[in-house]
Amino acid sequence: MTDILHIVGGGMAGSEAAWQAANMGVKVVIHEMRPEVETFAHQTGLMGEMVCSNSFRSDDDEQNAVGLLHWEMRQANGLIMQTADKHRLPAGGALAVDRDHFAQAVTDAINAHPNISVEYGEIKELPSDGHWIIATGPLTSGDLGKSIATHTGADALAFFDAIAPIVYFDSIDMSKAWMQSRYDKGETEEERTAYLNCPMDKEQYEGFIDALMEADKAEFHEGETAGYFDGCLPIEVIAERGRESLRWGPMKPVGLTNPHQPDVKAHAVVQLRRDNKLGTLYNIVGFQTKMKYGAQATV
Repeated sequence: MTDILHIVGGGMAGSEAAWQAANMGVKVVIHEMRPEVETFAHQTGLMGEMVCSNSFRSDDDEQNAVGLLHWEMRQANGLIMQTADKHRLPAGGALAVDRDHFAQAVTDAINAHPNISVEYGEIKELPSDGHWIIATGPLTSGDLGKSIATHTGADALAFFDAIAPIVYFDSIDMSKAWMQSRYDKGETEEERTAYLNCPMDKEQYEGFIDALMEADKAEFHEGETAGYFDGCLPIEVIAERGRESLRWGPMKPVGLTNPHQPDVKAHAVVQLRRDNKLGTLYNIVGFQTKMKYGAQATV
């Protein structure tokens, strides 16, 4: 086959599409605007960079649809799953990775493939001929976004960016926190103790909700909309739906036992998951937020 397949966007979707086509003998060109043109969420120019959570969600291929998709991608010799498995971190029943090592490995694999080349620069409008896959995702540049909107309708596009807070492990008081995966999920002891849990009593929880609601929030960037996806809501939006909402969402205290106070049931629990291989960084699970950095520290 002599035709070239052009893929716009070097994220996970674009990288996977390029990998699959290249393995079938197709010559592929990935067009990636980073690092020449930056976005407000990316931190690097690497392929497959994860800009929010470092989790691929559940890896259970028997009980969970997402886990089944993981299984199917592994059966297809998928680059993303291969790389995720090599750089996975303990996360109970979920698949989480060291995001920096993951993105670097995806980039190295793409650059090493004889059928794939990468051209850096912005594609500003939909091409009129040739074979193209548009895999720019929610961080599509303004010009290309307008071109897509012209062809699909502006109402088809929606995106918002929320910060996923990351904290240093040595800043956590382990005399109050403990390591445990919810319901002790995991096949190994490391998996069963993959999450760091910080309990709150009712007074602490109520104070947290008050501070959360009063905190300064970041303004929307150009290109963002308020079309929130219910599966990835900022915590302040969840709280606005009811003061108890977080206790039934990312802060639910079920399936956990505090070894420091085994007879005391926490009113709410904040869970953290390892974000790097060294275990020096932890991200707060389900705590994406539009709070400004200073407000995050205060809350």
